[in-house]
Amino acid sequence: MSYYKILGLEKEPFSTSPDPEFFYDSTQHKAVLYRLGTVIELRRGLSVILGDVGTGKTTLSRKLSQLLSNDPTIISTVNLNPIYENEGQFLEELVARFSIRIKNTGTMKALDYMKAIEKFLFEKGVQENKTVVLIIDESQKLTDPCLEILRSLLNYETNEYKTLQLVLLGQMELLPRLSRIANFWDRIAFKYVINPLDENGVKELINFRLVQAGYHLNRPLFSDSAIKMIFDHTHGLPRKITMLCHDALEYLVMHNKFVVEGQDIQALREKEVRPVLDVFKVGNWKRESGSWRLEATKYE
Repeated sequence: MSYYKILGLEKEPFSTSPDPEFFYDSTQHKAVLYRLGTVIELRRGLSVILGDVGTGKTTLSRKLSQLLSNDPTIISTVNLNPIYENEGQFLEELVARFSIRIKNTGTMKALDYMKAIEKFLFEKGVQENKTVVLIIDESQKLTDPCLEILRSLLNYETNEYKTLQLVLLGQMELLPRLSRIANFWDRIAFKYVINPLDENGVKELINFRLVQAGYHLNRPLFSDSAIKMIFDHTHGLPRKITMLCHDALEYLVMHNKFVVEGQDIQALREKEVRPVLDVFKVGNWKRESGSWRLEATKYE
């Protein structure tokens, strides 16, 4: 029997997979989704959502994609891993994602793909009055030539609106790169930085996920002291919270307990850190230029 069923749960509550069903609508996530919905509805073009690793950007992109898929007037696709060797490969992927029919002569050039996409955007966005949305997660992985292609696609517009709605989600390192590309930064209709959760947000996220997983018992699974420790150790980052809570519930079952206490979280953290510390006890480690290296052991 799975550990979560022993605790009265129907599903795994703290999976790190970006399942929209377990998307916790914090105040800032609600604000982001609302503003994105408005920008897309008005067809204003480019939106940029930034945040550190583990702040929930991927889950947010999945939730946005799910919401858009319910609207028959919207054509959308989401790219979660935009790694391409060259701009031709990127353009070919865009054509495939939007199911754009194009006659492949065997010598396709970037210009051929761009013309096909432009024709598609005009047909869908103008003639059929539909909204075309491209969501790209992990946008910091895009090369500069790929970003330049996206900038060019944003040029396709009518007197009233952009024919492509582009949502870029990425880590903070994307920000200076966008600012260096001419006529890209000033095209951003909406930009937002997702911050970590505060302590109350951590508590709400944990309770929300437990309820979504089918928990209906009156007693709490996490004490207030445990939630404070979780906040202190994760700094409010959703990914770290879910990983630590997963370990905590397994710890409950293994130790025949019913409630996670602060001391349990501390024990889990010490268990996680101890193997790393043990590594530094073995061998001759030296710190040079801000990093650690292991000197080779000499044998006589």
